[in-house]
Amino acid sequence: MHIVADQSAAPAAIRTHLGAIFVSLELSKSTWLVTSLLPGGGERMSKHTVRGGDIAGLLARFAQLREKAQVRTSETFPIVVIQEAGLDGFWIHRVLEHEGIESHVVDPASIATSRRRRRAKTDKIDGETLVRALVAYKRGEPRVCAMAKPPTPEAEDRRRICRERKVLVSERTSHANRIKGLLFAQGITGYDPLRRDRRERLDDLRMGDGRVLGRQLKAQLIRELDRLELLFEQIKSVEAERDALLAADVADTPVALLLDLKGIGPESAAILYTEGLFRKFDNRRQVAAYAGLAPTPWRSGSIDREQGVSKAGNPRLRTTMIELAWLWLRYQPESALSRWFRERAECNAGRVRKTTIVALARKLLVALWKYATAGVVIEGAVMKTA
Repeated sequence: MHIVADQSAAPAAIRTHLGAIFVSLELSKSTWLVTSLLPGGGERMSKHTVRGGDIAGLLARFAQLREKAQVRTSETFPIVVIQEAGLDGFWIHRVLEHEGIESHVVDPASIATSRRRRRAKTDKIDGETLVRALVAYKRGEPRVCAMAKPPTPEAEDRRRICRERKVLVSERTSHANRIKGLLFAQGITGYDPLRRDRRERLDDLRMGDGRVLGRQLKAQLIRELDRLELLFEQIKSVEAERDALLAADVADTPVALLLDLKGIGPESAAILYTEGLFRKFDNRRQVAAYAGLAPTPWRSGSIDREQGVSKAGNPRLRTTMIELAWLWLRYQPESALSRWFRERAECNAGRVRKTTIVALARKLLVALWKYATAGVVIEGAVMKTA
């Protein structure tokens, strides 16, 4: 005899009467997919497309959703919108907030998905997933997703200087390496294109077989030097603008306090502030997690091991902190953090030393955050002499 489990005649409806219209946006260059969940409609979600970048069409669609919900329930509901953080930045979020619409930007990696090896993924499925995450978030479910905190337009514009300098320095390195590679293929070593006499030395170079540089090769090298010198001028201009911006800050600001510490220069101080410390953090765990320096344990049953840092944070801040940790050991050798590092790394080398420097970077970031925001002096730290 077969036993059939009792099943409900209809699937349980989602509790959507939370006093709002929930909308998700799947953004692309050509089209925006608008997925909405209206009160009184059960679990049915409607989908519409809007031409990419058409804010007027998007607001018109929102007005139609309000009208449809009012006809259905005889009530007027606000609209709550969610979108993923991506290439579109935060301009759509700011436009919606300016129109009085509640908007949220979510970290897409924080939304739970199926762990099947081959799972279906379409804009339609992603739009519905975003709506369900938004409903759960507004319902108050803990850790359902991680909402991003968009910076102010002023803070976003302020950090462009350090980011542009990083790109220019990377391009400078690429051009210098290209010049060295062209010369190495002809048996020439020891030529540094970053020296001031780079053009004069170019005339004295000889190939590995004693011949002078070919006409076309020399012309190519001259063009590479032209690009390299243009980058020198642009880097100098960006650094001057950065220094002027730092000099405009009055005393006792976070940047000024960071610059007082020995071993922290203008670039490190600017990156620390514009990429991280301008934000408000509630505790040290949030600071470490934002920089991607938080540990990620794997504990299940008898398994207990560390997977390393999460790296799910600001990569520019994380890179700067690891570089600054090495500089801290050099310029602040008597500080408590440097002594802590030496106690754990003096008898080890290789991988243990590398993992310990990451731990030092996390501790140093927390210490600098406390120092810059609350004035907590770092134990044993030395200030710069006037």
